[in-house]
Amino acid sequence: MALHLETPLLETSPAYSASGRPLLLKMEALQPSGSFKLRGIGRLCEAEVAAGARAIYCASGGNAGIAAAHAGRALGVPVTIVVPETTGADVRARIEAVGARVQVHGRVFDEADHFARQAAADEGAAYVHPFDHPLLWEGHASMIDEVVRTGRRFDCVVASVGGGGLMSGVIEGLRRNGLSEVPVLAVETDGAACLAASLKAGQPVALDHVSTIATSLASRRVADRAFSDALTHPVVSLTVTDGDAVDALLKFADAFRVLVEPACGAALSVADVHAERLSRFENPLIVVCGGIAVSLDKIRAWRDQGA
Repeated sequence: MALHLETPLLETSPAYSASGRPLLLKMEALQPSGSFKLRGIGRLCEAEVAAGARAIYCASGGNAGIAAAHAGRALGVPVTIVVPETTGADVRARIEAVGARVQVHGRVFDEADHFARQAAADEGAAYVHPFDHPLLWEGHASMIDEVVRTGRRFDCVVASVGGGGLMSGVIEGLRRNGLSEVPVLAVETDGAACLAASLKAGQPVALDHVSTIATSLASRRVADRAFSDALTHPVVSLTVTDGDAVDALLKFADAFRVLVEPACGAALSVADVHAERLSRFENPLIVVCGGIAVSLDKIRAWRDQGA
């Protein structure tokens, strides 16, 4: 039983962006959990429960956590989400409102992740990783299946990259639909560009620190699978500023009346910031990945900071 929804595929006018191209928008922000994460997290949680799990732990900055909370509620198992101190009280409250227990541990995701793994082992619960597991990528790939079923043609996919789970899911979806030649434009913010750093180094590397308002992209290291995918699939690594991401999410909100995180704004900004890149394609597809760490107050603050 799929826990996610089949999301709409919208199209902009050519005049929407500096690229001069009509953009296909896969509206993952409309998932019940607020982001694409429910596809893979739901798939993985289902598998764990089918294998006998009676409780689930997940470390998350927010979006994977609320996806796990939705999955646990649907599957009838208790869920504990471990978040780092950087996860805002508003995000923690949203996760708790779905029915999960929230614990705060560590200053960064890596510390929350270590704690969640140990707690799951101690309690005999299943641990669900937010971006690094084959069933996650299999679940995320379903968004490409849906686009292909519409019959709409696309010749590139634009996706934001944090830990790389979304990118690996997109690439898996392209491969299983016979679209291995379709490039992925992998977008990071300047302060969290772990994939770009790894590609430059020729091996996965961990950033010394991350600094970005796009907290959902604030991973110090990209998953090994994502790095491998970036070498074996046509992937174009791009970076944008925090300000670019905020400008894009404001523009998107005005046009489509949907709020998304700066992490999602990063992908949307490519059509303007890297217009020359996108204009090389006829039918770009952008994954509107969504996110729950957004509100009108936050958007006003980001705008006023001149992010």
